[in-house]
Amino acid sequence: MFTKMTLVRSVLSLVLGSAAVLGQQKVAAPSAPAAREFPVTMEQKVTAGATLIGTKLTAKLTVATLVDGVVVPRDAVLSGEVIESAAKSATEPSRLAIRMDSALWKKGSARIRVYLTGWYYPMRFDEGQKLAYGPGATPGKTWNGAGVYPDPKSPINKPFPGRETDGNSNSGPTAPLAVTSDHRVMMKDVKSVRNGDGSVVITCAHSNIKLDKTTSYVLAAGELVPSK
Repeated sequence: MFTKMTLVRSVLSLVLGSAAVLGQQKVAAPSAPAAREFPVTMEQKVTAGATLIGTKLTAKLTVATLVDGVVVPRDAVLSGEVIESAAKSATEPSRLAIRMDSALWKKGSARIRVYLTGWYYPMRFDEGQKLAYGPGATPGKTWNGAGVYPDPKSPINKPFPGRETDGNSNSGPTAPLAVTSDHRVMMKDVKSVRNGDGSVVITCAHSNIKLDKTTSYVLAAGELVPSK
């Protein structure tokens, strides 16, 4: 009997001791997933106050993005609408909110819920290819830097070819090539706020917010932190 009682007490002590140790251990909280970004170019120009609430919008994805295990490819079309739009006044900043609800591409589609943020990817200039001006031709002041001479009297009034026509790779200077930066930056003078319903609104106290069709803007489910 003594042996059995001793054994039972030993087992109970071991169980209670293990439970106390486990109770004292801190369980690490799961880290929050990184906000998913959707870099896009708008297919319509948008101006706060001038573009009305409810206006349907589309944008093209510039970088393939993973959504719930499905890869949404580059050039997928995102569709949504303007949910807030107000011009700057003497006392209030301009306000703009855009929500995209779906992504459509050739072989599929996906439901999403993302908003325009105050971030974008600026353009930077890399060294491009050598330019050939042709026999006797020299670059003039009318060259616009994009590979086209706007002057109709110019001997060359077409995009520069991809390979040299005279076989000499050193026949012209190097043209700067505009490419999208790898790092996003915040729009100048723009702030981002989040409404109670989770939507994101960007504001600007200096001017009316305007979106063009060439800049790569960033859509996300919420506010984004500065990129590293």
